[in-house]
Amino acid sequence: MTEQNKPFHFEISLSILNHLGRNLYRNFITVLGEAISNAWDADADKVWIYIDRDKNNFVMKDDGVGMNTDDFQEKFLKVGYSKRKDGEMLSPQKNRPYIGAKGIGKLALLSCAEKISIISKTLSTEYTGGIIDNTSLTKAIKHDLAPDKYPLEKVGLKLFVQYISGHKKGTIIYFEQAKEDIKNTIPYLKKLIALYFRFALVDDSFNIFINDEQVTLNDIKDLSEATEFLWNINDLKDPYIKTLSKLANKPINIKDALKATGFIATVVKPKNLKIAGTEEKVGIDLFVNGRLREKNILKHMPDFSTRHIASYLYGQIHFDELDKDEKDRFTSSREGIIPGEKKYKELIETFKTKILEKISDGWDELRLARDEDGDDENPRKTLKERRARSLYNLSSKDYKEEGSTEIKNWIKKLQPDAEFNIPAYVDCFLSENLIRKHIQKGSVPLTPPAESQIDDWKKREEKRKSDANISFDIRENNDDLSYLGMDYLAKVVDGSRSQQNTTSLVRDAIEYKPMRNAVGHTALLTEVAKQRLKLVYENIKGRLRTILSENKKRP
Repeated sequence: MTEQNKPFHFEISLSILNHLGRNLYRNFITVLGEAISNAWDADADKVWIYIDRDKNNFVMKDDGVGMNTDDFQEKFLKVGYSKRKDGEMLSPQKNRPYIGAKGIGKLALLSCAEKISIISKTLSTEYTGGIIDNTSLTKAIKHDLAPDKYPLEKVGLKLFVQYISGHKKGTIIYFEQAKEDIKNTIPYLKKLIALYFRFALVDDSFNIFINDEQVTLNDIKDLSEATEFLWNINDLKDPYIKTLSKLANKPINIKDALKATGFIATVVKPKNLKIAGTEEKVGIDLFVNGRLREKNILKHMPDFSTRHIASYLYGQIHFDELDKDEKDRFTSSREGIIPGEKKYKELIETFKTKILEKISDGWDELRLARDEDGDDENPRKTLKERRARSLYNLSSKDYKEEGSTEIKNWIKKLQPDAEFNIPAYVDCFLSENLIRKHIQKGSVPLTPPAESQIDDWKKREEKRKSDANISFDIRENNDDLSYLGMDYLAKVVDGSRSQQNTTSLVRDAIEYKPMRNAVGHTALLTEVAKQRLKLVYENIKGRLRTILSENKKRP
């Protein structure tokens, strides 16, 4: 039996109810979230979700304080009723911060199924409730009926038989013919809830079950095992962090004056953030009083969200300051923050400039230290150095796999020099071969010293081939220019352009030669030599561009 004596009805114009939007909430997980949040506010210890995918029905049940007849009429059916009236911000029994604010969250419940049956009871009352039939509600709105002319259908307990046994208090809502087909698997839904309703995991007094399976941290185990690095902001206490057994190093603490806590983590590969079977991926989400309020806050940072590192990031920012006064900063859909909200803008700006940039530098350094690709857009290293390191890492694997710890340490110590030497060799290879092509195209005559140098190197090569018993050709083509280095090539070019007073190329080439030879012979250069080689090469590159531009004028 129910406690109900007279018909229940909405306490709002039905046309306004329609304009507010019975389709305000866009997806199934949002509806679940609203019901879960209501249970939290009602001081529930447990929330049970029962899903029947074959019939496209689902049930939400909690053991909160429940409602009597007056509560159901004056609170639940009064769209706009707020639990925060008279400045109340905490629940009466467990002192939880209220999640609900505007009192329109129940619209989520109205929007998701054709028929919604509700029963509720307190410790001292029997069940009360009613049925909202969206088909008849649509007709009532169409005919502009007054709220009291559209009474809710009376509800019986037969529909709830399997759910009321042992239920001493709380609310049960039965959703029939969900408007959005419930296609998601139970593991998928458990994962989404574990990700998006964190208070279920950080508060031992509140637990969520789906088809009697409890939502736990184990439901996001695949994400935790793929997490490589983590930064803890202002000492967040979160049991999830303790599950990250495969972190490459200990969590890194970030202290900031920002009145927020949280963590930012990175995964091994971007694909680890994908939620299987969907187009969604895990991102950096904003939580207020334990509830998800904004998904993927990086979308508000376009200059950062397009960077390479952004595809590896996920985490949570907990910023309860957005809900510590009477001001409502959340959109009507409860799925975001009102655009332009001052506190939120300040959070985003501080988070981007003081925290994300620090994490970007740290991630880049940590990844490179593990012989992985870092952030190409981070100015700590040039793109040439990064590509050289990647190539070096690939080549060094041939020795690391079988090598001892000592050999691995040798390889590690050679890495910084490889970052310099590999692109330096490529610079040398490219510049000298381009000059050779220029000389060939312009039919520039060789100087006597150049011809003598060519003869000398040919004799040396023949002897060395003979000593090695090599009978095949080594060079792709045996044109004479391939035996000349930058110093002699420069003299050939400058000799043909002496009237333009460009002998400085020879000067740079002469200085370039000993350092270029050291690189070509796999020597390790001093820091002074490295800096000088960079400078001289930049001079040569500038002059070479000028010389090559002359080819445009040739037929």
